[in-house]
Amino acid sequence: MKRSIELLAPARNLECGIEAIRHGADAVYIGAPRFGARAAAGNSVEDIAELVHYAHPYGVKIYVTVNTLLYNEELPAAQALINDLAAISVDALIVQDPQLPTLNSQLSTPLPLHSSTQMDNRTIDDVRARAEAGYEQTVLARELSLDDIRAIHEAVPEMPLEAFIHGALCVSYSGRCYASEYCFGRSANRGECAQFCRLPFDLIDADGKVLEKQRHLLSLRDMNRAADLEAMMDAGVSSFKIEGRLKDVAYVKNTTAYYRQRIDEIIARRPDDYSRASYGTSAITFTPDLQKSFNRGFTDYFLHGRARDMANFATPKSIGEKLTEGGAAIHNGDGLCFFDAEGRLQGFRVNRVDEQGRIFPTDPSILAQLPKGGPLYRNLDADFERQLARPTADRRIPVRWLLEDTDDGFRLTLHSSFFTLHSSFSYPHELARTPQADNIRRQLMRLGDTPYTCTEADIEIQLSDNWFIPASVLGEWRREVVSENILSPLPHKGEGFATAHELCASLSPSLTEGAGGESPLMTCRYCLRHALGYCTRDGRGLPFREPLRLRLADGRTFPLRFDCRRCEMHVLAGEDSKCSSQAKRASSSARV
Repeated sequence: MKRSIELLAPARNLECGIEAIRHGADAVYIGAPRFGARAAAGNSVEDIAELVHYAHPYGVKIYVTVNTLLYNEELPAAQALINDLAAISVDALIVQDPQLPTLNSQLSTPLPLHSSTQMDNRTIDDVRARAEAGYEQTVLARELSLDDIRAIHEAVPEMPLEAFIHGALCVSYSGRCYASEYCFGRSANRGECAQFCRLPFDLIDADGKVLEKQRHLLSLRDMNRAADLEAMMDAGVSSFKIEGRLKDVAYVKNTTAYYRQRIDEIIARRPDDYSRASYGTSAITFTPDLQKSFNRGFTDYFLHGRARDMANFATPKSIGEKLTEGGAAIHNGDGLCFFDAEGRLQGFRVNRVDEQGRIFPTDPSILAQLPKGGPLYRNLDADFERQLARPTADRRIPVRWLLEDTDDGFRLTLHSSFFTLHSSFSYPHELARTPQADNIRRQLMRLGDTPYTCTEADIEIQLSDNWFIPASVLGEWRREVVSENILSPLPHKGEGFATAHELCASLSPSLTEGAGGESPLMTCRYCLRHALGYCTRDGRGLPFREPLRLRLADGRTFPLRFDCRRCEMHVLAGEDSKCSSQAKRASSSARV
């Protein structure tokens, strides 16, 4: 059976959401004013309503993230928020808290709910539980392989599966990271992650020997699954999600346009298997390039199994594209970076480039730190950024018009590949003195700022005589027919959901923030021992004595526990790792 494929793009704000749609998104996810898993990316209900109004004529859906854990005293505010979102016809809520289905059920027509990746959707049982609880889409854990995804799809085929394809990666299973709360008083499950995993650590063995010194041992590369989209479709994924609700509009434009083109290529080759989830064609005025947007280097993560190059130990910052001799031209204003002799990332801005191609930094002294023959990277392409700062896409839906006469007037029909709209108008039949066909075509082609476009060849006139219709009247009819589609909200199923008590029982992670001791602060499929070449599953012995510990620059340590049967790594709370109240207060005002 043909499956509809959805490209789901992030929106930090209204501007990003509109540009995501223009550049080809089939759906957009955006944060609500409160209770989103990115507290810094909240949006007013009024802005979300404007985004819904812009999106629906294209068949684009708007999903709102209400995916933090809630305190009991917040439930009335959460209920009011859901009521407001339902009133503006959002298409679904992405949720984590088990009380949200009960709140949602209070609506006369409940909104569709999507199970956030923070619900740790990793197994067949997890996804089956979401289906039984009434969820209409499940966001899979990022750690799943193609085989894992295929097994879930075959076991629970009625559940649409959403999977990440691009962007930043958390080292812990989503929803099961308590390090930020424990160490800095900022809960990841409350949208306030302090990015513990991006910090530099020492790695120490049981004898106190430093095996790795001040390296970003938990900082994963960014996900890039552009080469595996078709394989993911065949495994059962129907919604392809780009991470990035904290990213800027240039990132949204570039990544959305890139994946739109790749997905469209697959659909064009396999029209009997897959179709697009929304309407319209995006005309892009630049060449999308994922290397030119923020990235820490790329990994497909666990899609094809475990690999050793998932992390970037050197830096959590963007390194961009690697430059080759005789390759891409360098421009004035570019940002270049390199790794110095100590392995630290250094960067500089290009002041100018002369006719011989020689680069003059704004601070010439930086060149003394550039290793001879070492690679150079560009993490800011000034020319590319200037392109993206201008309008870069126009999305239109090709339509056809049919004008016919009726017994008491006329009927105007708007056709597209996805819908047909009819409107009949009572109006006298009066013969015109001159031919009317050209005037009719001119009026019907005036689609202006609407989502639609047509040519003269797309207008069919079937009149029994040369009737006269004033241009103003025909323009009014045109606007009425077009508005009928623009103002129509997309339907949703409105099915019932399980009670909070029933859903609590189906959640795999604990809903309690980590309490330290032997309770893991992080549960990771990523394994540091494997990444460093010390995996014991091949029967080799270790060149150090365990347990291993991570140590922050301030001296706090975090023991590591390796569960080889499950192929997992646990980051534990050490006796000295609890954040002081003073440090908690300081961390609440600045991102780490």
